[in-house]
Amino acid sequence: MKKVLMVLLTLVALLLAGCQSNEGQGKEISGEVKVAGSSTVYPITAAMAEEFNKLYPEVVVSVQSTGTGGGFRNFFIPGLTDINDASRPIKQSELDEARKNGVEPLEFLVGYDALTVIVNPENDWAECLSFDDLRKIWGPDATESITRWSQVNPEWPDEEMHLYGPTSASGTFDFFTEHVIGESGAHRQDYHGTEEDNTIIQAVARDKDAMGYLGLAYYLENKDKVKAAKIKSEQGECVEPSIETGQSGEYPLARPLFIYVNKESLKKPAVREFVKFYLENLDSGIVEEIGYVPVSKDQKEENLKKLSEALKDLGLE
Repeated sequence: MKKVLMVLLTLVALLLAGCQSNEGQGKEISGEVKVAGSSTVYPITAAMAEEFNKLYPEVVVSVQSTGTGGGFRNFFIPGLTDINDASRPIKQSELDEARKNGVEPLEFLVGYDALTVIVNPENDWAECLSFDDLRKIWGPDATESITRWSQVNPEWPDEEMHLYGPTSASGTFDFFTEHVIGESGAHRQDYHGTEEDNTIIQAVARDKDAMGYLGLAYYLENKDKVKAAKIKSEQGECVEPSIETGQSGEYPLARPLFIYVNKESLKKPAVREFVKFYLENLDSGIVEEIGYVPVSKDQKEENLKKLSEALKDLGLE
């Protein structure tokens, strides 16, 4: 009996050792994943990196907020980063330049945003804005000519406007100029431009006559400091930015969010595992908790299928 018991204990010990070995395989992965790009997508990627590091503590995931265009131009296209966060699709010129440098971008849709126009809580006049109002305020013709609220609407106060927004390196800027102004890059010049969304929040929070625009997550995080202006739909309804109105498509400034992965970077185990983790967790509640609209189950599966095909192409699956 003792011999039988010893054999059984030995078998159990071997099985447990095997399980522990398998569990530890992920934790043994090390290396670095380099990400730059959109300040809008930044909170999603940073949250994914935090969760990923709980499983893979030896992997360093560095995430920089540089603006979509700045990330593409200065980091991703030259091959200095593995992933670019983007609040707009990659431009053809950027795609061509990347391919010239041997970088093949793989596009993954990771969520949706409701671009939000914010004002000071004391602002009780610009509560529902039409696209015409926004064009008057932010269009290129407004530079040094539309400087007071009353010039936009005679019923509004005769006070000087103070405007804050992203720079031209930002995907938020690109989306806003294309969808609101109607021409890519067309924007007034005399405003305070920054890639730091929290700077926009702070400026608008302390100034009754300030206005800015940024991603929904930054507004939701600071609802106690600033107020979101409603945006008038084509049907004439004033729609508030929210996860729900972004999901339903009611909100006129809803937009897709992406990550672009350098296909060649998938050869690195750390990058490969991080991208897989990211795509598998798009419906885990992380995206929604941050303040964005999650992708559908079908979209999640489409992303994973695209990743699987890329890995097969590289001989990694």
